[in-house]
Amino acid sequence: MDIKTLHPAIAAAYRVLETGEPISLEEAELLASLPGEFSLDLASLANKVRNRWGKGGIHACSIMNAKSGVCGENCRFCAQSRHNHADIEVYPLVDEDAVLFEARSCAEHGVSHFGLVTSGYGYRTMNAEFKRILAMIDRLHEELPELNVCASIGILGPETAAALARHGIAHYNINLQVAPEKYAGLIADTHGIEERMETVRLLRREGVNVCCGGIIGVGESMEDRVAMLFALRDLDVSVIPINVLVPIEGTPLQAAESVPLADIVKVFALARLVHPHSIIKFAAGRETLMKDFQGLLMLSGADGYLTGGYLTTRGRDLADDQRFSERLASFS
Repeated sequence: MDIKTLHPAIAAAYRVLETGEPISLEEAELLASLPGEFSLDLASLANKVRNRWGKGGIHACSIMNAKSGVCGENCRFCAQSRHNHADIEVYPLVDEDAVLFEARSCAEHGVSHFGLVTSGYGYRTMNAEFKRILAMIDRLHEELPELNVCASIGILGPETAAALARHGIAHYNINLQVAPEKYAGLIADTHGIEERMETVRLLRREGVNVCCGGIIGVGESMEDRVAMLFALRDLDVSVIPINVLVPIEGTPLQAAESVPLADIVKVFALARLVHPHSIIKFAAGRETLMKDFQGLLMLSGADGYLTGGYLTTRGRDLADDQRFSERLASFS
């Protein structure tokens, strides 16, 4: 490609392809400001960077809603918050056999990572429920040794972070959601963003890889999205899930306007250019909102996706995603 035909800001960003070094904050802000007509050029570069500097292949993971609803936090997008009024199934922590059944199904469909997710604030200290979760993790390791066991169980303290490390957790998911300075206004104010960031730091000190990303469409600006990507870089996370808001009836964001597709493409591409060596994972909103364009976003720098259900909303069939992944390989 003759990069002289590209927008100068995109042409300058091609150095990431050659060096593997991320773009600067100033470069990212300039690229984020480009009109939509340049989004495909940016996506093309991001896909090349993914192919050269990414982990290789497709990172597929699935999650299980192991404890649903009645959460005391007031996250504005979430159906599980008791502050909201979404019509969802509510149940306590499931038993080990139910977890094993779900995990085995994922493994049989070629999913490499399986995550246990619970509603609620989290586990700053050990309690009986947290010990049950540790027992589930141990059972999965014993019964399905080839499966990477992950967890997303909220805010942790030093004791619980260390315990998860000892029990061999592959990745821990806790998202920033938005730029840190916008968290209280756009996401929740019953807890602080610093508690989430400290959980990431505790896990990283214990050697646990962290899956930490955000959500597009909660009222944030493009500048906010860039700020989030750089906050993630400072936290040294290895997997970055990007969710596109699925408005849920009964939540404050039920009538949120859709984000233009070109802007979503730019976010995925910028995530790759800011994090050349990380896994960029397309999570919620893939098949429900993006529909015919989900393949485009997987070719805009992403190299992973969340498959199956998304806690309280439907997901995509595991077998369909297995075929989808095989077809994507022809672009690598």
